[in-house]
Amino acid sequence: MKQTALKLQGVTAGYGSEPVLKDISFSLEEGKRLAILGPNGSGKTTLLRVLDGLLEWKGELKILGKDAAGLKREELARSVAMMGQFAGASLPYTVEETVLMGRYIHMSRGILAAPGSEDLQAARNCIDAVGLAGWEQRRVTELSGGQLQRVFLARTLAQQPSIILLDEPTSHLDLKYQTELTDYIRRWGEQPGHTVVGVLHDINLALRMADTFLFIKEGKCLAFGGAEILTAELLTEAYGMDVAAYMRESADRMEDIVNGKSLQKPL
Repeated sequence: MKQTALKLQGVTAGYGSEPVLKDISFSLEEGKRLAILGPNGSGKTTLLRVLDGLLEWKGELKILGKDAAGLKREELARSVAMMGQFAGASLPYTVEETVLMGRYIHMSRGILAAPGSEDLQAARNCIDAVGLAGWEQRRVTELSGGQLQRVFLARTLAQQPSIILLDEPTSHLDLKYQTELTDYIRRWGEQPGHTVVGVLHDINLALRMADTFLFIKEGKCLAFGGAEILTAELLTEAYGMDVAAYMRESADRMEDIVNGKSLQKPL
């Protein structure tokens, strides 16, 4: 029987005296891939910061059955890893050195320790998993945005967490790299004992990656559940526009392109 990966009950959090998240409650089973969706400023990233222990909260939060309030930082890091946004990209580390940073929690002396053979093998396995085999000695300063995001995903996976947190992992990527990175994340999440929680803006990418969806608006939970909750009415309420009509029009125009028809007017 699968355990509960995340359980939130009445979680409220913010910056200063004004709450950004307001009374968030949901329960996510281990093995699920959750996409957090909603308009800008709704509290999506704030929720990730709470889950990663970077922001204080009120209410109940359990991670893999344990009260998060009682977890030390090192203990939390063995279960949860956050994929950063281009952190360290300006420093001349190699791909392997960057990915090895995800191994510090498993080293007896932390980040100051020299990596052992097990750490090196784990890092190389993660590099292989994101399609960068043979790139171990390349400098991250020489990589494209899409390649960098794959390196940072590998660094996150090298931590060997049960839960990964992703904050807009496909931002600044072209269509090819968006789909590739999303597929890497989905495949990792399909493995036993793995849970994915990701903030995404693109509904199509969310559908490609996730099997569970949380909509947040103005800091409150608007809807939570499987693909069955994705209705035209919900999308309109969440984003304040007719999302379904926009997606239909985009799909129709793409079909025209596929069929060799020229577009008479822009979207």
